Amino acid sequence: MKTKIYLISFAVIMLAGCTKPLTLTVSNPSLIERNNTLAEISLQDLGLTLEQLQQKALFNDKGEKLAYQVMYYGQAEPQSVVFLVDNIRGGMLRRYTLRNGKPLPVPQVCTAQFVAERKDDFAWENDLAAYRMYGPALAAENPSNGVDLWLKCTDKPVVAQFYDDDLHHGKPYHVNHGEGLDCYKVAHTLGCGGIAPYINGKLSVLDHYTSYQIIEAGGLRCVFRLTYPTHTLTVTTDAGSQLNKAVVEVRNNPEQTQTISNDTEAQTWAAGIYLHDKIDNVSFSEQGGWAAYAENAVSDAGEPEGRNYCAVYVPGAEEIKVEEGHLLVIAGPAADNAVTYWFGGGWSKWHYPTDATWFSATAEFAHNALLPLQVKVAEE
Repeated sequence: MKTKIYLISFAVIMLAGCTKPLTLTVSNPSLIERNNTLAEISLQDLGLTLEQLQQKALFNDKGEKLAYQVMYYGQAEPQSVVFLVDNIRGGMLRRYTLRNGKPLPVPQVCTAQFVAERKDDFAWENDLAAYRMYGPALAAENPSNGVDLWLKCTDKPVVAQFYDDDLHHGKPYHVNHGEGLDCYKVAHTLGCGGIAPYINGKLSVLDHYTSYQIIEAGGLRCVFRLTYPTHTLTVTTDAGSQLNKAVVEVRNNPEQTQTISNDTEAQTWAAGIYLHDKIDNVSFSEQGGWAAYAENAVSDAGEPEGRNYCAVYVPGAEEIKVEEGHLLVIAGPAADNAVTYWFGGGWSKWHYPTDATWFSATAEFAHNALLPLQVKVAEE
């Protein structure tokens, strides 16, 4: 009897591991070629259990093995799979195959981390840029909910190393030691793409976050949530993505330590870019809902470091204007107490050699943002 039970169990395991190969057809609904872009498909559409998926490797149409990341999004059970797609022209298809084999390890392209030893910074990055936002331990220094931009010129993660070098090895991250630096100044502003209430024509920059939650620790995609007295901010950063996706959810009956307004106009929000001491080079499209900025990057040692860039994109934006030292994209009233927008930055020493390159990339990003790659599955 024990032998029969063993044989039946072994047969079930073998059948689970020998499901047929699946062909994934990826299409690009945009008119623009997409490179190094994440595609996503649900496990339900794949028709696989997690155990079955873990016995399969992903291959592109050239027979090359690719990494994929299983996404949970805070749920107990896996929800979807994401993987990078390259060189897919507008209206074209690429085919990928899931077949029996050992999955390729997921590379740590994106990271997200709480840095208690540096006054509760929350920092994250992908292969194009790094960022941080300010936490409670910095309260005495009047921090904002603005975004700090860190420039990098390497695909590999640098944030943890930058902090370690700065705090323990006498190598400040405000100076370029070969892989990038922090030369962007935020103060009490929106920095490189923060968002705040816009009330009666006045921007109300907020204070530091009060708590954080890492929802997906990365690989190819990181997701985290920062909580403020007035709202929560859920940020998604993808490998290869110029900008971060952000969802603002206005809190009901927040325990406000910072009064903004009881007026219904407090539901109007504006995403912005701080212009520092002068307006340098600006490009924008009111119809497209995006604004981009370029300025000189200079290290704390006074060394010129090329040009640094910022951009924000707000679908359905009401207006773009320069006000209170910011280039603002007015999001309008928060629909269902939520605003979705994108923000981020870059560097002339890494992928964006000129201002025009950055502006063009921003326009293309805005065109593509609401047209994600489509993935369908069919058994071979």
